[in-house]
Amino acid sequence: MNSAFRFGVALLSTLTFARAAELKADTIAAFNQYIADTEARLEPQFHGAGFLWSDGSAEARKTTQQGAIAIHPQRGNGTTPVKGGLIEDWLGAVFVPHARLQEVLALAQDYDRHGEVYKPDLQDTHLLSRNGEDFHMRMRVFKTKFFLTAVFNVERDIHFTALDDKHEYSRSYSQRIAEVSDPGKPGERELPVGQDRGLLWRLYAYWFYEERDGGVYITCESITLTRDLPFALRAMFGPIIQDLPGESVHTGLDQTRRAILSGIKKP
Repeated sequence: MNSAFRFGVALLSTLTFARAAELKADTIAAFNQYIADTEARLEPQFHGAGFLWSDGSAEARKTTQQGAIAIHPQRGNGTTPVKGGLIEDWLGAVFVPHARLQEVLALAQDYDRHGEVYKPDLQDTHLLSRNGEDFHMRMRVFKTKFFLTAVFNVERDIHFTALDDKHEYSRSYSQRIAEVSDPGKPGERELPVGQDRGLLWRLYAYWFYEERDGGVYITCESITLTRDLPFALRAMFGPIIQDLPGESVHTGLDQTRRAILSGIKKP
């Protein structure tokens, strides 16, 4: 297969993939059930039992102790097909030496600066409101891999819960995700919610923070919902959709650790 033919196939596939997909009620119901099952599984952790998933994995524990970032699919290859969609569920863990829990939480809750800390994936981040330990924020998400690029305007609710002065966790739920057409151009506009390319329909996350061993352990579970892939496009786009969530978890943990260690959180 010559390069011109391969390019033609890629271009045709891209144009096909660019067609709008629709988020169906059955897909939403399947995702909501998945989240209910997930939170039932996490319930012991919410009360301090087995607080860090990495403590229960010899490989992840060794990885974080060696100063690296542990990444693992929650089940199988991280992808769960549901009617009309795909759920991606990835776990990550990192250890930040010499850090204190309150320092880490100060960074986690400084949403106005997340666009600086987590660029280029996050842009234009703003805290919209706060009520105690409940936050509502807006951010622009930028994703690109190979020849596929997407930009989204996302609003999220984040709820923090402290178990004691050494343990805290948060639950993050996307409330609105709109894909942006022609971002940064005069004709920029939001596509109708749930009627876009289906590259990001839901974005949920669970973060756990524990101070011990002279630093802070951070673990997270990231769960996203995207469109399902027609059979003809799975070979080309399947690896892109499946790889991005795990890569995003790794990048986010690395950026968090770097920000804390560099003191970027300080005014």
